[in-house]
Amino acid sequence: MSLRFKLLLIALSTLALPLAGWLFVRQMEQLLRQGQEQTLIATANALAQSLGVIGMPLPPTGSALYVNHAPGRMVVDGYGDDWTLLAPFTQKLGPANDPAKSTLSLCDDDAWLYLYASVRDATRDRVDASDPRALLADHLTLTLHRGDLTRRYLISSAAPGHFDALTLGDASDNALPTIVEGAWQEDGSGYHVELRLPRAQMPDRLGLSVFDSAAPTPDSTDTLPLLRDSKAVSAQLTRIVPDGMRLRLISDEGWVLGAAGKLADTASAKGARRRWLEGFVYRSLIAPQVSQAGNFAPSLPRLDATEVWQALSGVVATAWHRGSGSGDVVLAAAVPLTANGEVHGALLIERTSATLPLLTNRALLSLGGASLLALVIAGGILFAFASVLSLRIRRLRNAAERAVHAGGRSAAPLPLTDARDELGDLARSFSRLLDESAAYTEYLRTLASKLSHELHTPLAIVKSSLDNLEHQAIPADARTYVARARDGAERLGAIVRAMSQASRMERAIVAAEAEDFDIATVVRGCAESYRPLLAPRRLDTDLPSTPLILHGAPELIAQALDKLVDNARSFAPENGWIRIALTTINDGARLTVANSGPPLPPAMHDRLFDSLVSVRDTGARGETPHLGFGLFVVRLIAQAHRGSANARNLEDGSGVEFVLELRGMPRRPLAG
Repeated sequence: MSLRFKLLLIALSTLALPLAGWLFVRQMEQLLRQGQEQTLIATANALAQSLGVIGMPLPPTGSALYVNHAPGRMVVDGYGDDWTLLAPFTQKLGPANDPAKSTLSLCDDDAWLYLYASVRDATRDRVDASDPRALLADHLTLTLHRGDLTRRYLISSAAPGHFDALTLGDASDNALPTIVEGAWQEDGSGYHVELRLPRAQMPDRLGLSVFDSAAPTPDSTDTLPLLRDSKAVSAQLTRIVPDGMRLRLISDEGWVLGAAGKLADTASAKGARRRWLEGFVYRSLIAPQVSQAGNFAPSLPRLDATEVWQALSGVVATAWHRGSGSGDVVLAAAVPLTANGEVHGALLIERTSATLPLLTNRALLSLGGASLLALVIAGGILFAFASVLSLRIRRLRNAAERAVHAGGRSAAPLPLTDARDELGDLARSFSRLLDESAAYTEYLRTLASKLSHELHTPLAIVKSSLDNLEHQAIPADARTYVARARDGAERLGAIVRAMSQASRMERAIVAAEAEDFDIATVVRGCAESYRPLLAPRRLDTDLPSTPLILHGAPELIAQALDKLVDNARSFAPENGWIRIALTTINDGARLTVANSGPPLPPAMHDRLFDSLVSVRDTGARGETPHLGFGLFVVRLIAQAHRGSANARNLEDGSGVEFVLELRGMPRRPLAG
C-alpha cells in the first residue's frame, strides 16, 4: 500500500469527531426530553388536582365490569361473531380460582346493553328456566342492582335457541327490566349466552354467577360496578385539557373512563421540513428507544402499557412513542389519582413534540455536514501532503538508482540535500555514501594500472635474476625450483600485461571517436568470423535484415562482442549452442548473446561486470589466469554508448543470457 493511501486511512480517524458529536447530540436530546417530561408531569399533576375542583369523583377501586362501545350492529343469536373485535377485552367470570375459565363481555349502543357469556362446561344437564328442576340443572344467575333495588334472573334452556329468563323474587318495580330474553348456544366445550337489556334501565352494578350441576356451588349474589367511557366524564375533562393535548381518565384496572382533547397535527404545517428520511434518521440514530403507538391508541378501551400500570401502582411514569406524522414523537405522562393513600386510577396526558425531532435533526445534519467537510479537507490535505512526500521520496530513489547503475558516480547532485527535514538528512547521508562508494570504485578502477606500473620493475628484476641463475652451476634438484619460479614469473607477467591492457582499453574507450554506422553489419561480420572458432558448438543468429544505424565506435562494439562470445565459448559445452541477436529498441539497439551451460549464481548477477570478478575455476598450472577484466570492459563500452550491460539466467534454466542496451555515444558539437 502506498504512502498516500496510508495517510488517507489515517485521515479516517477524523470520523471520531462525528461519533463524539453524535453522542453529544443524543445526550442533548435526552436532556431536552427530561425537561419536557418534567414539564408534562407538572401539568398532569395540576390537572389531577383540578378534578376535585370541578367536582369529578374519582373512579371506584376494586374489580369492575367494563362496558365497551358496540363495534357494530349487534344481533342477539348466541354466537360470538359480533364480539370478535372485543375478544381482547373479555373479563373473567366467576371466582379467581374458577377452573372453568368462563368469560363475560359487555357492550352498549344508544338503545341496548348487550351481554355475552361463554361458559366452559363439558357436561350436559339442561332444562328450561320454568322447569322446577332448573335450580339443580346447569344455569346462570344474573343479578342487577340499581340504587337500592336488586333483581335476580334465572337463565337456563333445555335446547339451543332463544330463551326467556325467569325473574326471581318481586318484579313489581319497573326501574329494572321485568323480562330478560336472549339466545343460548352450545358447542363441544360448553355453552354461550347472549342477551340484551334496555339502555334506559341499565343497572349500576351487575353480577353473573355460573352453576354447574356436576360440581354444585351456591349461587353468588355479588355484583360489580359497571364502568364505561362516559360522555359526561369526557365533557368534564374537556373543561381542563390544554390545547394540543389529549387527556384520558383510567380506572385502577386500566379501563378508559373518559377522554378529551386532540393532539396537535403537525403534518401539514411542517411536512416540507420534516420528511420521511428525517424521521427515519431521528428514530434510528437519535432516539431508537421510541416505541410504536399501539399501546396508547385512542381507540383502545383498556391501556396495557407499562407506564400506565406503573402509574396505577402509585409511581409517576412517562413514555415516548411515535406520532401520526412522519418524524413526530408523542410524550405521554401518567400520574396516579389517590385518595386516603389508595390509588383510584390514573390520569394520562399526551402531547406531540415536533420541535424536539426538528432540533435534533438539524443539529445532527449540521454535525454531519461539518464532519464531512472536515473529513474531506483533512483527507485532501493529507493526500496532497502524501503525494508531495511520495514525489520527493521517489526523486531521491530515482537519483540513488541512477547512481548505482553508474557505478556509484552521479552526474548531478542528489535532490533534497538542501532540505532541512528528515528527507534532507537522508539525502545528505545518501550523498556521503555515494561519495565514499565513488571514491572506492575509482580506487578499484585505477588499481589495475597502478599495480601494473608498480609490478613491472620488480617483475623485470626477478626475471633477469632467474636468467642469470640459469648460467650458474647449481645442483640438479635445485633446477626444479628455478623452473617453478620462472613459471610463476611468467604468469605474473601475464597478469601485469592484462592489467596494462585493461588500463589502455579504458583510456581508448574514453578517447574513441564516434561515427554513424550500421551495427547490424558489424555484428553480422563478427558472427561469421566466430563460426570456425566456436565449432563444434552451434551458432545461431537473429539479426535485422534492414540497416540499424547507431552513433558510436564500431571497433568498441566489435571488442565487446568478442569478449561476450569468448565468455560464452568458455561456458558452453562442445555439443551446446550460442545465440547472437540484435533488435531495435525505442532509442537504440539491444545486443544479446546467450549460451547453453550452467546458470549464474544468484549473488553474481549484479557483480559479474565489476573489475577483478570472475566465476571461472582457477586454471591449472601454465594456463592464463582469468581476472574478470573482459566483462568489466564490456560494461565500460556499454556505458560509453549511454547504455547498460546485464546478465540473467534463461527462464527455462538451459543457460545464460547477456544483454547490452546501446543508445549511442553523445554527439559532440561541431567546431565553429
